[in-house]
Amino acid sequence: MRHVHIHVMGIVQGVGMRPFVYREAMAHGICGWVLNAGDGVHIEAHAPADALDAFVTALSEHAPAAARVEHVDVADLAPASWNAADEQSFRIVASQDQTAHTTLVSPDIATCDDCLRELFDSADRRYHYPFINCTNCGPRFTIIRSLPYDRTATSMDRFPMCSTCAAEYGDPLDRRFHAQPDACFDCGPHITWREADHGVVPTAVDATPAVGSTREASDAIIERCVELLAGGGIVAIKGLGGFHLACNASNEKAVAKLRRRKRRSNKPLAVMVRSLASVERLCHVDNIERDLLTGSIRPIVLLRRRTTGEGTGFSDTPILAPSVARDLPELGVMLPYTPLQHLLLAAAEARGMYALVMTSGNLSEEPIETDDDLAWEHLVAAGIADALLGNDRAILSRYDDSVVRVVDDAVMPVRRARGYAPQPLSLPALDDAMPCVLACGPQQKATIVLTREDADGHAACFVSQHIGDVENGATFDAWSAARTRLENLFDLAPAALACDMHPSYLSSQWAHERAREHNLPLIEVQHHHAHIASVMAEAIVAGRLAPDARVLGIAFDGTGAGTDGTIWGGEFFISHLADFERVAHLRTWALPGGAASVHDARRNAFALLSELDLLGHPGAAGLLNSLDKQTRSITATMIERGINSPRTSSMGRLFDAAAAILGICGQATYEGEPAIELEAAAWHALGSESTCPTGNMASFSVTESSRPDDRHVLNSRPLIEALLEGIRAGEPAGRPALDFHVAVARSSAHIASEICAREGLDTVALSGGVFMNRLLLQLLTRELKSMGLTVLVPHSVPVNDGCIAYGQAAIARAHLAQSASQ
Repeated sequence: MRHVHIHVMGIVQGVGMRPFVYREAMAHGICGWVLNAGDGVHIEAHAPADALDAFVTALSEHAPAAARVEHVDVADLAPASWNAADEQSFRIVASQDQTAHTTLVSPDIATCDDCLRELFDSADRRYHYPFINCTNCGPRFTIIRSLPYDRTATSMDRFPMCSTCAAEYGDPLDRRFHAQPDACFDCGPHITWREADHGVVPTAVDATPAVGSTREASDAIIERCVELLAGGGIVAIKGLGGFHLACNASNEKAVAKLRRRKRRSNKPLAVMVRSLASVERLCHVDNIERDLLTGSIRPIVLLRRRTTGEGTGFSDTPILAPSVARDLPELGVMLPYTPLQHLLLAAAEARGMYALVMTSGNLSEEPIETDDDLAWEHLVAAGIADALLGNDRAILSRYDDSVVRVVDDAVMPVRRARGYAPQPLSLPALDDAMPCVLACGPQQKATIVLTREDADGHAACFVSQHIGDVENGATFDAWSAARTRLENLFDLAPAALACDMHPSYLSSQWAHERAREHNLPLIEVQHHHAHIASVMAEAIVAGRLAPDARVLGIAFDGTGAGTDGTIWGGEFFISHLADFERVAHLRTWALPGGAASVHDARRNAFALLSELDLLGHPGAAGLLNSLDKQTRSITATMIERGINSPRTSSMGRLFDAAAAILGICGQATYEGEPAIELEAAAWHALGSESTCPTGNMASFSVTESSRPDDRHVLNSRPLIEALLEGIRAGEPAGRPALDFHVAVARSSAHIASEICAREGLDTVALSGGVFMNRLLLQLLTRELKSMGLTVLVPHSVPVNDGCIAYGQAAIARAHLAQSASQ
């Protein structure tokens, strides 16, 4: 007989791990106990050696689907330390909070098939209960207050279980054994309904909400909600991590009203449909995308839309309002992931609504709402929504829906939030243990990172959920709340800080102040180096890149403070984790008004044509005519005198300028809109072509720089002149837009190949918001691979600024390691 202590680490709380351990112990004849603690799951076991070995193997190989077992440590115990009473049975004992909080918590999990079947089974006692869940599904991270994960440490603590639920909770053979959110109509949370009176301006403190405390009352609320949606109304609906704003996706007036009220004029909206079959009637879906849509996370998946006239043969194919996603080639689609959403979509389908817009419940640029009263005040009383479908279960962590896409058969995150965060990501191993680093992230698409060194030398980091653009007090408060929550939940105390080198970013200003107050080391990181380092760190961890490797990094982005005082964004780096050398970049031009030229791409295009001496080209007439005489004069003066006109080498701004020159999109109503519309035009043109253009194409001209720290400057004049010639020749805008994409990809690949040959490199890392452009990413990747180069792109973090904090953390640790070795 052996007596052992077993310590299981990883995502082992909130995933049914203890019930699983109990069942495996019974199956293998193990005596002893299991408990949750702050550092994982602890087991003491007593059994014959063979049985124990099989039991330990099962802990890893047969763990629950939502678990992620990272380590199983087994230590023999002295026979004298064994309590004879524990040799008679196996039991689950009360959780302990006497260990360090190093365990991992499961993200929220979509409703499982078993619960879904019960939800629509009229004979089941949880029939139509909007909060049905079990150990295999339901809320996790959004309701947890502290570790270890027990009901008393969640927002379910105010809902004492009824005797029937308690019996299920205490039965080791029941699917709801120790399911912390377990509840029913008799003892659990209930949905609530508040509706604005027509013709009466709602107030922040309006009538007491109706409560769905019984099945009949709950069903009536859902029916009223669907009735309002069918009539063109807008409803704020509480989800797992915050509110959605919903409307009928087929009703153009409703969608237009939502856009007007939310102040989101053109940015595409995501839709939710009931079934995979409905998704396939709207979009092309491959096997990887199908798994994403139907899996346990259920993010928004960006899918290729079916073209007009591409019949599906089904009479109930959803017809989306034109303004849902305009003429963009992709549509963001998700399937229901909560019981309430399943009930809503079923009721909506019964009324002939097959798709609902489900967009973040907030005013544009503000954090998503999570509190019912504040949501009523900010969404209904403020005139955005007509009603509020809430509930009395508190959300303790704000989480947007995650967004992903599949590119060249690989999943690439666009927004990493619900279902993915805060699952830790590994970092490259270093010779010496590093202190906890807090990486403060960028300004746009912000996340934060806290690092942790395990006792076995493994380095990991907790990447927060997508926070948004930290440009105002509300989003900075959300940033601070996410930081504090990760620090407290996982007992992390930052001993070093990393931040973007841009001096005006709120997170960077906070980092400088914190470093001064607490005498902490602060590593300022160049924005695009962080982009490339994030790709390198992921590849090193995966074994695709040596820890000390050099790569050629291509960072095509919108904005990033450069070390020379200009705005970078069209960069070629030779990069290590700790440092980089800028070897090529786009020729700079003035950006009159700075951010004003980002919003008005026509001013940016005017400045670019001025820099390239192309304002007199006949093809520029359309752009010039779109600007009034006074604007042209003021812009020219600003450029000439250098008034508030920073120089930029941004590829993002180059794509914006191309869109404005072609008349595709001159003003951005949301970030990146001109470039997104340019890509859409190129895709439409490609759809009418059998292959990509293969003839003689314009390309960057490359000149030696006069700057001693630069090697090459990429002159965009040939590409822009080709656009102007296309306009003069009367070509439809889509054709030169496609040519522009192909030219940028081919000439960038040619330059990369030359640099790699000269420097003895064989690997290219791609990152930056411009690579959200699927067409450019695929074209450039294929060109580079055809030249025999290995191409790295991120798959754990987004290619946009959502990767910056992860890159900052990797760079900061490399810097600290260098300092420690000197």
